[in-house]
Amino acid sequence: MASLSGTGRLADDLYLMAHHDVTGRPYLQPRATGIGLAGALLAELTMAGSIEVTPLAVAVTSSAASSERLAGDVLSLIGGERDRHPAGEWLHYLAHNAPADVARRLAESGYLTGASSRLPWRAGRWVPTDSDCAFMPLNRARMALDTSRPVSVHAAALVGLAAACGLETRLLAYAPPRGHRCPQEAAGLLPPGLRELVAQTQAAVDTAVLAQRA
Repeated sequence: MASLSGTGRLADDLYLMAHHDVTGRPYLQPRATGIGLAGALLAELTMAGSIEVTPLAVAVTSSAASSERLAGDVLSLIGGERDRHPAGEWLHYLAHNAPADVARRLAESGYLTGASSRLPWRAGRWVPTDSDCAFMPLNRARMALDTSRPVSVHAAALVGLAAACGLETRLLAYAPPRGHRCPQEAAGLLPPGLRELVAQTQAAVDTAVLAQRA
């Protein structure tokens, strides 16, 4: 069953933030959503101490199997490569399947359910099972923007990745009316590996947007 406390997983919170809390309609273009969620999946592994992100590469630091299936699959992909690859390459690669993978994980946790389209030629989409639960990630992100509150790593990473993939306007709409910090300032409080991942996610999204406009 869905709960207001969420799953505790960064990519799950980012997915819910990137979609309408009632209809499930996306706020972003698919490529930006995919890259943002890819960044969140890598951030989950970084926070768990399973990988290290540097300006040059992503490296496995612990091969211990993750208790969560999707995280374990991503870790196996990274660890299975003979050569190390930069974060940007992993972001673009993981972006293809990240939205569907995270949506299925949320469905298994009770936060999403499949809804078929009324039009036979249009694919169905995932919709939240509870709008309050789907909205709560914005409240968790809001805490990182509030200068009167301590900032958790989860909230700062959520804010940084959300802004990086194009959700900054949505974030700021719910920022505290007074004394709030900007998303970039909140992301600047993160440990170096997560700061690098947020920066790489921003760069990957910018590249994808420019490619679409070309």
